[in-house]
Amino acid sequence: MAKLMVSVVDEAEALEAFKGGADIIDVKNPSEGALGAQKPQLILKVRRALPRRVEVSATLGDLPYLPGTSSLAAVGAASMGVNYVKVGLFGVKTLEEAVHMVKAIREALKALGFKTMLVACGYADSREYGSLNPSMLPLVAYKAEADGILVDVKRKERGINLFSYLNRETLAKLVAEGRNLGLFTAMAGGLNLEGLARCAELGADVVGVRRALLAENGRINRSLVAKAVKLAHQTL
Repeated sequence: MAKLMVSVVDEAEALEAFKGGADIIDVKNPSEGALGAQKPQLILKVRRALPRRVEVSATLGDLPYLPGTSSLAAVGAASMGVNYVKVGLFGVKTLEEAVHMVKAIREALKALGFKTMLVACGYADSREYGSLNPSMLPLVAYKAEADGILVDVKRKERGINLFSYLNRETLAKLVAEGRNLGLFTAMAGGLNLEGLARCAELGADVVGVRRALLAENGRINRSLVAKAVKLAHQTL
């Protein structure tokens, strides 16, 4: 079974996702992209609105190759009590740069005593932007001592999703490589409920969804979250 990660924009949506049974509440700002960073005060409101047992994640945004800036952002997110910090390796071009930046973040978190899990994130459509190939994510995370990886999609248009860029074999290989290196693998990117189920079948440890869980008012709906939880948690 996979954990269901529901992306929310504020504390009201966070509570709706929680009541629907989401495993991880992911705080982000979709107006700044698939990995858009949310304002710190809003992340703190979400964390305070939820029981401590509920896992919360926060993304640092589409980051350029700036290890110091990225480390400071990660420490800021960790200080608000989130369980996961996701670093978007958008402006990173090579394996060496990616390892250097993620490792700098890990060292900063460790030096300041944070136990926050670190997730190296890349885009399935990386070729369109000249960013890091997602096939490198397991090695990056392993070398930088991160805890897991996330593969997402930057250009989220109608009909475009994770499977538009990466086939089942490639995604299954990412999962296998991650597990062999002691990492968890998360998948996201314009997924509908069918796509969510496919990711779970491929062995993803975490599946991230937002768009498929929005009601007609454009807000997260607990009933849709509950349906998604059942699909994510199914044991094959």
